[in-house]
Amino acid sequence: MGCLKKTTLSFLLICVSIYARGTLLQEADPARQRKPFFERLRRLEEQFRRFQQVTLTHLQDIANNYNVYYNVDARFQSLVEESQAIALAVNHSQAAIQEDVAHLKTWVRKSQRRSQKVDAKLQALNLSLSTKSRQWVEEGKEQKAQREATAGLALSIRALQDALASLTQQVHSQGARLAALEEELQRAFPGTSALRLTTAPTPTQPSQRGPGSLQLWRNSQISRPSLQHRSFPQDFTVHVQKTQKFQAPSSHQAALPRTHQEPESICSSGPVLTFPNASTENVIFLSPGFLVPLRALSFCSWVRMASSHLGTLLSYATKDNDNKLVLHGRNSLVPGSIHFVIGDPVFRELSLQPLLDGQWHHICIIWTSMGGKYWLHIDRRIVATGSRFREGYEIPPGGSLVLGQEQDTMGGEFDSSEAFVGSISGLAIWDRALVPREVANLATGKELPAGAILTLTNATLVSGFVQRAKCTCLEQCP
Repeated sequence: MGCLKKTTLSFLLICVSIYARGTLLQEADPARQRKPFFERLRRLEEQFRRFQQVTLTHLQDIANNYNVYYNVDARFQSLVEESQAIALAVNHSQAAIQEDVAHLKTWVRKSQRRSQKVDAKLQALNLSLSTKSRQWVEEGKEQKAQREATAGLALSIRALQDALASLTQQVHSQGARLAALEEELQRAFPGTSALRLTTAPTPTQPSQRGPGSLQLWRNSQISRPSLQHRSFPQDFTVHVQKTQKFQAPSSHQAALPRTHQEPESICSSGPVLTFPNASTENVIFLSPGFLVPLRALSFCSWVRMASSHLGTLLSYATKDNDNKLVLHGRNSLVPGSIHFVIGDPVFRELSLQPLLDGQWHHICIIWTSMGGKYWLHIDRRIVATGSRFREGYEIPPGGSLVLGQEQDTMGGEFDSSEAFVGSISGLAIWDRALVPREVANLATGKELPAGAILTLTNATLVSGFVQRAKCTCLEQCP
């Protein structure tokens, strides 16, 4: 403020000197002395006002400059303080950075050590992989050799299966011939029970009797004197000689004893189950069903029909197919015919015309996936046979097995037009193909072949109007 007052005073002195000079000049000029004093005073006031305004403007500029200089000092001081704070922060940052760098160097050293360990492990792994790859190559070669050996074995198995199928066919054919020969023998000697036809072990059943040899009863020597007076038919003698050529007698087997009974009497076949009408409520459930996949099947039973069509004897349904195994007849089919279904829609139509007489008949339906062969036996005779029927197929386990009705779903949706009307007895199912001798034994009531997986004793539910009866002989059942 002191500097400002000094400047203002100097400026006023300059103005007063200028004004005094002007007054002297006016007094020297006689023309101006004539002007009135007030006009000169007015002009002087105007000049003073303008001077005052200019002076005020200059003073304001000076004041503004002073304020700027004052603020610059304050700001400079503030910048100094800020720079000091920044320097302190920079120092702290440098310390932190140095600490971080030290940690980073430590981590880098650790990482280097770890990378060295990882490199060592990778090298070991690479070596192991190389060893494994060599082993895999060797194993691949071994597997290839095994596959080739397996392929050769499969071909051998296929050839054996074909040979076995052919042998099975021959066994069935020989069994049928032996059954016919036995009938001829019984007709030729109706009063003699000493002569018997026995069977040698078959390839598929070493421990059981099957068709194969002709053997006399062990007491035939005792009855020989009485037989010498009998005249043998010439054709029968030739038949016996031809039969003995293809199979030598088995001396280690003995015929099973048999009690004398009438030719038409079948006894001890078990309970008789009668389906009196075509109601859909008449049904028998067998449990358990098939526990393992079946590649062969034999179904045998005594059957007496009470209607013009056979109806459905057996129905096996699974979740994905309600006709996995069906012996199916209905009133729209040819009388006496039945559809043998394995894995719908594949089936074979079989004729059961002899059953239309309303008498008891023994039927056996046999199938094997090996070659797709099947046989139909009626009263010990093969009346139908075929092949390529579901060759290589397996009947799956876990389904629902019923008698007397055809299932459209598992365990239900029966149709009365497909219902069985009649009687059954001695029903049994095997998971193998029976040979003709076993079928003949069943049909004559001698014995039940071993290995039956289901019989009427497995009937867990007998519903509707199905009647159960126990008769000594089938002919005695009403």
